[in-house]
Amino acid sequence: MGSVCSTTVERRTYEVEIGSQRVSLPVVPLSEDLSLALLITVDMGVRFMSRAGEELAELLRPHDVDIVATVATMGIPLAVEVTRHLGLDQYVILHKTPKIHLADAVTESVRSITTDADQRLLFDRARIGDVAGKRVAIVDDVISTGASTGAALRLLRRIDADVAAIGTLVTEASLWRSSLGDDAAMVQALGAIPVFRPDGAGGLTEDWAG
Repeated sequence: MGSVCSTTVERRTYEVEIGSQRVSLPVVPLSEDLSLALLITVDMGVRFMSRAGEELAELLRPHDVDIVATVATMGIPLAVEVTRHLGLDQYVILHKTPKIHLADAVTESVRSITTDADQRLLFDRARIGDVAGKRVAIVDDVISTGASTGAALRLLRRIDADVAAIGTLVTEASLWRSSLGDDAAMVQALGAIPVFRPDGAGGLTEDWAG
């Protein structure tokens, strides 16, 4: 797991090691009393995602994964790279927005830290055979409150998937541990970041509890 570096409050960035790679993440306000360091996988570039996917695949390899599952949209680049580096071909996506092929989807409610309303995860019934009875690794860009990961776990288990591991680029604070309960032990991460609170003097302070 990568080590966390210090906050640069003036620039509102946060330096963190994600596996063997060190990156600077923008820190943006979510509300008056909460700011987040944003990891946007689609902006990280091909080389970063390829190396991160390779390193996360090595953490997941001992779990003998048959297929990778992820939550759209930011988890997709990671799922592609993890799948490739595990030597697999197929991956599945749990969507958050309705699409024409998801009219009869398997669904599960979810509310994440960055959305204001309840959402649903939607899984294409045509892909159930790809995960039922298979060892599945759930991968996502960030595990924060654990809400999306928990919803993915519930949905996949309802369709008889054997969730063998959970992989992420970074965990955020620690609310996810209590949210996932015993399943938190399955989480493999390349790094960790806090959330941020106002320090009363115009700056931010790290909050690892969340």
